[in-house]
Amino acid sequence: MQDVIEGKDYSFPKQEEKVLKFWDDVQAFQQQLKRSEGKKPYVFYDGPPFATGLPHYGHLLAGTLKDIVTRYATATGHYCPRRFGWDCHGLPVEFEIDKKLNIHTKDDVLKMGIDKYNEECRSIVMRYSKEWQKTVERIGRWIDFDNGYKTLDPSFMESVWWVFSTLHKKGLVYQGFKVMPYSTGCTTPLSNFEAGLNYKDVPDPAVKVSFPLDDDEDNAEMVIWTTTPWTLPSNLALCVHPDFVYVKVKDPGTGRVYVVAEALLHELPGAVPKESKKKDKSQPKKGGFEVLKKLKGSELVGKTYKPMFPYFSSMKAVPGSDKGAFRVVADGYVTADAGTGVVHQAPFFGEDDYRVCCKFGIVQIGGESVCPVDASGNFTSEITDFAGQYVKAADKEIIAAIKGMGRLVDNQTFTHSYPFCWRSETPLIYRAVPSWFVEVTKIKDQLLANNGQTHWVPTYVKEKRFHNWLADAHDWAVSRSRFWGTPLPVWVSQDMEEVVVIGSVQELEELSGHKVQLGSHFDMCSLRHFIDHITIPSKQGKGDLHRVEEVFDCWFESGSMPYGQLHYPFENKEFFEGNFPADFVAEGIDQTRGWFYTLMVLSTALFGKPAFKSLVCNGLILAEDGKKMSKRLQNYPDPTLVLNEYGADALRLYLINSPVVRGETLRFKKEGVFAVVKDVFLPWYNAYRFLVQNVLRLQQQSGITFELTKVDVSKASNVLDRWINAASRSLTSFVCEEMNAYRLYTVVPVLVKFINNLTNIYVRYNRRRLKGSKGTEDTLMALVSLYDVLLTVCKVMSPFTPFFTEQMYQNLRRCQPPGEAPESVHYCDFPTAQEPYAGDAQIQLSVERMQTVIELSRTIREKKNRPLKNPLKELVVVHTDKDFLADIEGELKEYVVEEVNVRSLQTCSDPLQYCTLRAEPDYPSLGKRLGKAMAKIGKAVKGMTTQQILDFEAQGSITLEGESLGSGEIRVLRDFRLPEGASEDDVDANGDGEVLAVLDLGTDDSLVEAGLAREVVNRVQKLRKKAGLVASDIVDVYLNAQLRSEAASSGQQGKQQMEAPMQNGTAHPNGIPQANGVSEARSSGSNGLLEKVLSNQGETMRQVLGRPIQDSRQQPSHAVVIARSAETIGSSEASCSFEVVLTQPTFKLDTEALCRDFGQDLGDALSIWLQSRDPAVLQKEAEKHGGKVSVVLDGKKRWLQASRHFRMDDHK
Repeated sequence: MQDVIEGKDYSFPKQEEKVLKFWDDVQAFQQQLKRSEGKKPYVFYDGPPFATGLPHYGHLLAGTLKDIVTRYATATGHYCPRRFGWDCHGLPVEFEIDKKLNIHTKDDVLKMGIDKYNEECRSIVMRYSKEWQKTVERIGRWIDFDNGYKTLDPSFMESVWWVFSTLHKKGLVYQGFKVMPYSTGCTTPLSNFEAGLNYKDVPDPAVKVSFPLDDDEDNAEMVIWTTTPWTLPSNLALCVHPDFVYVKVKDPGTGRVYVVAEALLHELPGAVPKESKKKDKSQPKKGGFEVLKKLKGSELVGKTYKPMFPYFSSMKAVPGSDKGAFRVVADGYVTADAGTGVVHQAPFFGEDDYRVCCKFGIVQIGGESVCPVDASGNFTSEITDFAGQYVKAADKEIIAAIKGMGRLVDNQTFTHSYPFCWRSETPLIYRAVPSWFVEVTKIKDQLLANNGQTHWVPTYVKEKRFHNWLADAHDWAVSRSRFWGTPLPVWVSQDMEEVVVIGSVQELEELSGHKVQLGSHFDMCSLRHFIDHITIPSKQGKGDLHRVEEVFDCWFESGSMPYGQLHYPFENKEFFEGNFPADFVAEGIDQTRGWFYTLMVLSTALFGKPAFKSLVCNGLILAEDGKKMSKRLQNYPDPTLVLNEYGADALRLYLINSPVVRGETLRFKKEGVFAVVKDVFLPWYNAYRFLVQNVLRLQQQSGITFELTKVDVSKASNVLDRWINAASRSLTSFVCEEMNAYRLYTVVPVLVKFINNLTNIYVRYNRRRLKGSKGTEDTLMALVSLYDVLLTVCKVMSPFTPFFTEQMYQNLRRCQPPGEAPESVHYCDFPTAQEPYAGDAQIQLSVERMQTVIELSRTIREKKNRPLKNPLKELVVVHTDKDFLADIEGELKEYVVEEVNVRSLQTCSDPLQYCTLRAEPDYPSLGKRLGKAMAKIGKAVKGMTTQQILDFEAQGSITLEGESLGSGEIRVLRDFRLPEGASEDDVDANGDGEVLAVLDLGTDDSLVEAGLAREVVNRVQKLRKKAGLVASDIVDVYLNAQLRSEAASSGQQGKQQMEAPMQNGTAHPNGIPQANGVSEARSSGSNGLLEKVLSNQGETMRQVLGRPIQDSRQQPSHAVVIARSAETIGSSEASCSFEVVLTQPTFKLDTEALCRDFGQDLGDALSIWLQSRDPAVLQKEAEKHGGKVSVVLDGKKRWLQASRHFRMDDHK
């Protein structure tokens, strides 16, 4: 393996750029596809975005989800082609062109020419495609852009024609009306998106008018409230809520009787008595209407009433009929927020009005229109009294006419937010426009059944949001009166009675006799101006049939992408039919009413199947302030800047390991991405770097080659080796199970936890072993175990973090036998789930509990202000599980002792020696089950005796007050009890309800010395790091313990006083350079405490450092000093001052032995050669060859013996 740089110098974004270049050089994605050809296909549908805008975090999230799943599918033995898709038609494109060319009306487009307009649209559809590709590739997503599909491709649109034609043949297509936002200034309907672009606060009339009921015993009048008086001439029905209570009230002043919702009676002027203005509240309220009767809304249904205007009176229902107009109907959309609880229905000017009136037979779907308003918003001749007037301008005259009829109950002005046309700045109206519909209501039951066959993550979106949307599905208007889009393949006669729906180019050619040229341009069915001139001769003698002017709604096109991307059924028929439905789709939760819905409707209508088997639905990403991300507000960081600062892997993991993968919202925080780098990637990298360093150290110091095949980790005897391998097996099994169920939200937290355990438990606790403290064989086992786990983690994490795993894998694969490791980690098979070994569960549980003990003990230290550097006497671990205690006393003991820094570890299986037991009811679980009996049972649980609690723990259940209570319904709490004779300063404990850690906090001289030794080692390690040394660099360590006390106190206690290379020092009389600022004079007395530390703890420090700490008086005069530092350690009660000196290893020549063995001339030459060598390198070579060094002079090899011809100054 190659050495790697320190974590602080490692730039994740820059390394990712190198990986991108590597992928590009080897054509990694293309090679992955090639290698997997012939395997079982895994079909994935990519929802097409528009390329008229730049990608945002929502796109990056969805793209990451798709990339993870498809990478995993490939790694688990599937062939998974991925093609990027582009949505090219529709409003977003026209919107841009209208702004660019200052187009305001439909007539503006016609004057310009549809051909020129559409060519302008075509010129921008791929405006940001390069930026999209750059961002998508930078996030690490592998998908084919070169062969991506576009909804404007002739092949795609021919498939769209086939879809529509097939639906028509199945009787699922009809022409009807759709109420849409309409711009009278532009004479065109607008989408809901356009309608929301330009809201203004404006005053509008708010009137209450009455509709006398026919044949009512009280001559009652229904009262409605409206802010659009211009719709009253088109009134055809009144709507109530079936469950609301309505009242008949009599105005004592006029004698008239009105009907309104009881909850809104106060909205009628004078209907509710007013409070007396006098202080005496006992006086009765004055005024108010008399309540004659109360009745439910459902009782009013079917009653007829007198029309306001006579224009459509011929449509009035016959009494008792369920057809015809001017009847009372009921629907749940009526609210009690404002108005009267009665809503007037003008079905061709309100979406709910049209739906309700169709439901009750007031009007017929596809029937005659009652829309007496022309394209410019003027009343037609049908409205004789107001013909030719603009509807909004006619409000005043209409109100005056109603007042003249005596039916105006109230007239006010109401200021509200109202939509205006973003182009013409005229107020929008809602108006019915002709449209072609897919009759979704006909297949609603099948839609619900097909939804039941699919697997959604999260499940609640399928079972609630999507199910409810399907259950309430309306017929789908799939046409738009626009220019840029796939033209509807519908040719009709002038009287609309002869209709021909075309399903292919060939069919159009055959019926029209017109040759359609394919291929070189968008000259097929792509644009209106290329085919609008084509006519089809009538078969009924009606002349030529002409194409209708509408184009498809872009949602119909995106819903057709499973067929359009493959040009089905004209090509790829066998592949499509053998692999439909798709295995997987993914988009945001907002697509439940968009793409997911259109996919499901079309696939159900065409094939009776869902379009997909599994779906992952992510939530929405908001700005940090909880608002929608807005370029105008600049309330979110640019994705490109985040990628450049922290890298794609960090952003991917941040997004995936968040609530957004469960369909919830995420408030995006840049700091969260940094936290992933700091808490996940840097520790992970450092574990990998530690492996590399120690493999290289092993090879350099012992000459042993790191060969994986010579070590069988399944035979590991060390407990942590067995644990990490067991944890690795468990991880792989868990990830496979959860990924197969698409539960990414459960996978990522477990992966992150595993990496945390790998770095903070296995590597941290095994540092000495990995450095060779227990011999070469044990070191190899530890290193190979770490290697295997890191390689496994690379493969498991590769779908999630493709860059870092690739970079790491490229170094790890160097250890594999030639030709065995694939060129990229993304060519590797996903680790297969293995059956757990015997003891896997126990060892993982024991290590988890061990870590709990360590954390509990650290908490005690923090609470009692006992720094970890100071050892303590004893830790007692209390638990009832004797197997766990045996592990703690046995194999795990050394790690607990080291991490808690205690001299002794004891265990206790009797909790009562250190704590008292008490029971508490688990209120959430019991309360739901017991209800009112909870109080009695709760009291009984709290009164449980110690023996009852012990019996409950042993048996898992107990009966109290006649109620059987099981595990999970009672919480057993353990309260620490001080041992007899002990004080709180001497002993403390901490527990998690299961395990209890008891620490002896007392101290003595030996513990103080051990703490100081730990600090000495820490200062040496820090100096090595600051000197730029790596783990494999061998240096000698010297300590000058004879510094004057004032020299030590001249700087801040506990901090490094000075570090300097040799040239920055001053010469000491004995030739040893002295650190700047440190007195050269010796103190009169020795530093007794430090000498005791070096004497009593020297061996311990040598084991940690790998070298002995020597007295500075033993430092050779010719030693080359690398770094030095003056230090003060300890506390006010016990402190030491000293100087640390790091030198290169040195050696002494025996020139006499050289000349004696090799002769004078050769001996002198060998002496010169030895003096030219780096002592550290010479020492490594001597260790490698059993104390010998080879020298080649005059073409001959000669061996020098370390113990005879030279001697290393090595005291280890």
